[in-house]
Amino acid sequence: MEQIYVVMLVVLGVLALLDLVVGVSNDAVNFLNSAIGSKAVSFRTIMIVASIGVAVGALFSSGMMEIARSGIFVPSMFTFNDVMIIFLAVMITDILLLDVFNSMGLPTSTTVSIIFELLGAAVCLGLYHIYISEDSTQTLGTYINTKKASEIVFSILLSVALSFGLGSLVQYISRLIFTFQYEKRIKYIGAIFGGLAITSITFFILIKGLKGVSFIDKETYGWIQDHQLAIIGINFVTFTIISQVLMSVFKINILRVIIIIGTFALALAFAGNDLVNFIGVPIAAFNSYEIFASSGVSGDQLMMGALADETIVAPFYFLALAGLVMVITLWTSKKARSVIETGVSLSRQGDGVEKFSPNTLSRFVVRSGVYLGQAINYFLPQSVQIKIDKQFEKPEIKGKKRKDEPAFDMVRASVNLMIASILISIGTSLKLPLSTTYVTFMVAMGTSFADRAWDRESAVYRVAGVFNVIGGWFVTALVAFLGAFIMAFILKVGEVYAFIGLLVLLAIILYRSARRHSKKQKEADELVKLKREDIVTINEIISESSIQISKVIGTTNKVYSDVIENLGLQDLAKLKENKKALKKLEKEVDELKSNVYYFIKNLDETSVEASKFYIMILGYLQDMIQSLGFITQSSYAHINNNHKQLKFNQIRDLKSIDNDVQKLFDDIETIFENKSFDKLNDVLKEKATILENVSELIQKQITRIRTVETSPKNSKLYFALLLETNDLIKATMNLLELFQEFNVHVKNKK
Repeated sequence: MEQIYVVMLVVLGVLALLDLVVGVSNDAVNFLNSAIGSKAVSFRTIMIVASIGVAVGALFSSGMMEIARSGIFVPSMFTFNDVMIIFLAVMITDILLLDVFNSMGLPTSTTVSIIFELLGAAVCLGLYHIYISEDSTQTLGTYINTKKASEIVFSILLSVALSFGLGSLVQYISRLIFTFQYEKRIKYIGAIFGGLAITSITFFILIKGLKGVSFIDKETYGWIQDHQLAIIGINFVTFTIISQVLMSVFKINILRVIIIIGTFALALAFAGNDLVNFIGVPIAAFNSYEIFASSGVSGDQLMMGALADETIVAPFYFLALAGLVMVITLWTSKKARSVIETGVSLSRQGDGVEKFSPNTLSRFVVRSGVYLGQAINYFLPQSVQIKIDKQFEKPEIKGKKRKDEPAFDMVRASVNLMIASILISIGTSLKLPLSTTYVTFMVAMGTSFADRAWDRESAVYRVAGVFNVIGGWFVTALVAFLGAFIMAFILKVGEVYAFIGLLVLLAIILYRSARRHSKKQKEADELVKLKREDIVTINEIISESSIQISKVIGTTNKVYSDVIENLGLQDLAKLKENKKALKKLEKEVDELKSNVYYFIKNLDETSVEASKFYIMILGYLQDMIQSLGFITQSSYAHINNNHKQLKFNQIRDLKSIDNDVQKLFDDIETIFENKSFDKLNDVLKEKATILENVSELIQKQITRIRTVETSPKNSKLYFALLLETNDLIKATMNLLELFQEFNVHVKNKK
């Protein structure tokens, strides 16, 4: 029986590595967002600094590991066999949960997930013991460390409010002082700001974080505690002088220095605080096995009270290995980039395509905010309003392409890093595993709010995004609890067979998830190519338009043909897939339309006439997709409502039109792919023939209705398909005529 525990321990080690990978993919957003969003330094430099911070922070985290051992459940109430089941259930659930959120590109809290997973698994086995001993459910409290668990949950919720509030307050004051044209004022007050920011970061990370570190003895730490004010004062004076020297002598932007130090500090705080979420459980399992191996008692008899011993520390080599894995993941994880994009998108200063759709709650919040702002302005003197508004005036960027603009400036990035580092480090020093995701995300949202990044154009979308992410956190807690509860029950009842089965299932799910994400990323990369905002000349407009037309024509051709085929086969599942493909195409064209404003602004003086051409091209593409959408939706609704199948003659006629459309679209796609626009005339000559074929089929159906029995629903669908096909062809031909006319016009001008 002892061998199975060794196998379980090895599996937990492997799961720890997997959890580190998915966990860092999720949490990289916490310490990379500010530096990446502000573009203060190169991406490579950011990654190097963050990697060093993560590696060092991993060695500071040993004091946090007791959360996994005894912070949530009471180990003396469980046997060795029980705690191993709890740990396995937690790790399997955690990997699956985090992978789902990473795949969706949403940041969630690894702290909340691990806490509620431990709680769920412990409650499951606690109830199991109560059931078999016929005890009262009121004794469940003896199995759970309710005081510590509630303290952790309360500290997490409190940190959310503090993060948003402090982030908003400090950013508002900072912006009033620096304004958006901070280059002018940083010469005079940058040194003081730098001294304050760096002092805050270094004090809480390097001083507060020393609590519980093995290489600092109690006497030294006690002296530090007794002289905190003196240390803060000396640090402030020292770093203020250093900041002034860097600015005056070396001409270094102190905000860049703050961002580099802040990124390092936040990465260090993340590793010190959150490493317990990834390897705390496997290390607790290792500690449990050491206790079991030296006891001589069977696994289902040995009670694990010794696991609560505070003298147990995590082995150094485990922490070092975990730090190495985290650094490697940081550099290689593509899912981490997806999560980072969400955080940067919600906090960016400028406009652009919004990732989230507005909802009733976000509209209510924004509308309430507008009314509140109007009420404040009513009582605030006009002169004060004007002065405040002047501090928030954003400089107009000239001679710079929009794609090179940072999502926000370095003042906001500095505040993000400073406030988040302080809050997380306080939590670490108190051995409270604050959620770094909650803290960094809410600080970023607070500073965005104070910086007026959520204006009337974007507020409803950004607020909806914040609610989506916060809603995901509550879902995390619920799913983590239920998932671990179910996993623990399956492992307890199914024993070895359940253990093997769950591992196989986990491997399959992770493999399929990786494939789906790879495919999704490939599609996203293709979409980025279609959203270029650096087009400035007529030739670039023609080139990019041809790429967009080729892609839309190709997708339209495939969807149209598939819909006709699946309608004939009455294949509802495939028609549903056609609807999804159409929705994706609609989104791509809609994002192109959303970019029109920036497209027009970027055009050089000689290419302004091309604006109307580009807008009309997008209009015709929209017309094509609307016709295709009606065809797809009508076909799906017909089959979904179980109406009679189309007659053989109707399907045959639709297939004949499909063949014509396929040939037409294949020719168009080839022309635009190869940019052989001289062949457009040949395609345009086919317009009358195809439209005449559609007209003949309409007449044939009229004759059928008058001479043979037909279904009203079939006739309605059949006419709708032909009429929308007619509109689809006309919109396509109009697009070709416009493109040809503009292309000839450009050639003649040359």
